[in-house]
Amino acid sequence: MPAKSRFTRLDAFTKTVEDARIRTTSGGIVTIASLLIVFYLVLGEWSDYRRIVVHPELIVDKGRGERMEIHMNISFPRIPCELLTLDVMDVSGEQQTGVKHGIHKVQLAPAIQGGRPIDVRALDLHADEQAHHLDPEYCGECYGPPAPASASKPGCCNTCEEVREAYASVSWAFGKGEGVKQCEREHYSEKLEAQRDQGCRIEGGFRVNKVIGNFHIAPGRSFSNGMMHVHDLNNYLDPSQGSHTFTHTIHHLRFGPQIPEDLTKRVGGKTMGWTNHHLNPLDDTDQTTDDPAFNYMYFLKVVSTSYYPLGRSSKESLDQGGSSELLPMGQHGLGQDGSLETHQYSVTSHKRSLKGGSDSQEGHKERLHAIGGIPGVFFSYDISPMKVINREERTKSLTGFLTGVCAVVGGTLTVAAAIDRGVYEGATRIKKLHQR
Repeated sequence: MPAKSRFTRLDAFTKTVEDARIRTTSGGIVTIASLLIVFYLVLGEWSDYRRIVVHPELIVDKGRGERMEIHMNISFPRIPCELLTLDVMDVSGEQQTGVKHGIHKVQLAPAIQGGRPIDVRALDLHADEQAHHLDPEYCGECYGPPAPASASKPGCCNTCEEVREAYASVSWAFGKGEGVKQCEREHYSEKLEAQRDQGCRIEGGFRVNKVIGNFHIAPGRSFSNGMMHVHDLNNYLDPSQGSHTFTHTIHHLRFGPQIPEDLTKRVGGKTMGWTNHHLNPLDDTDQTTDDPAFNYMYFLKVVSTSYYPLGRSSKESLDQGGSSELLPMGQHGLGQDGSLETHQYSVTSHKRSLKGGSDSQEGHKERLHAIGGIPGVFFSYDISPMKVINREERTKSLTGFLTGVCAVVGGTLTVAAAIDRGVYEGATRIKKLHQR
């Protein structure tokens, strides 16, 4: 018998000799069952340890001098592309009139023909009309106003588009270009006539300052008249051009980059709030009217939203800064480590006839509308001072996982031992009763 060490008296796990042990069939069954239960519960602990959840946080947005992208896809089945203009402006004083870069117009067949797409082109519909066939010494007349700064030849208006820009610079209405040689040469009036019954879909994206602002789609070329922003509505309201209205369908409107598909698949389950709640409320919105002088307004509250993948600290930033303008459209806000800087928004809509009147047809006689305004679709957005951070986290740490495994093994074996003891004691007493 080996000599006892000083630790012998500290042994909490006393042993029994082999001859004093009794093995039973019920004990074997309980042992097998307990091992299966332990294996199942440990597997559950491992799955729980490997599971990733999205933990939301709400903080004050401390970003400064940032830009954000706006992406849209809107159809206007009852107004041709030639009459639509996209303008952007904000409280900082920045204005983007007649936005062309990053935006495309898709000509749609008349609604009675199904409204199918028939042509895709950039917003600059006159880009292919540079009058290269003219005499190099030719200098077209601007018909009163000074030549625009963007003219291909300084001091001249060699194309119909340049004459239109010259008129807009002095806030003059242009009409169909009657008597303007450049427009007659380019058949501008005939093009308007050909598109009279067509529709238009505007799609693409543009960047704006991350401040309060608005963008709108309205008829005619826009220009500033004093402190007022106005549009040339002559062609839109011309009865000979047909009945144009701002019936529209918003297929898609979002602020910031699209959520990647792999992120949606990875954390887009029913228990994951990120992708289920990050919806664009204006998607698939339909508005119909037969009144040409009708105005639709959407008031949006934009909330900055970040997504940080597992292992990324919130102190790390995308650090795109001034280089954001160099990124391709749709890439702004996408980090190389899988992080995502985007925006959510809520919306309240309002519509009214520019002729004034009340909402008696909708059951609100007391609600009166002012007279006047610009027909079109207007989006006014406000920036929330708060920011939502969605961070990937594991539900358990490694220490928690090991603690759970120990609890499963110890608890299961303890319960199994109690069950085995109870079965053994019960069987023993039954045998004694039968032996009497």
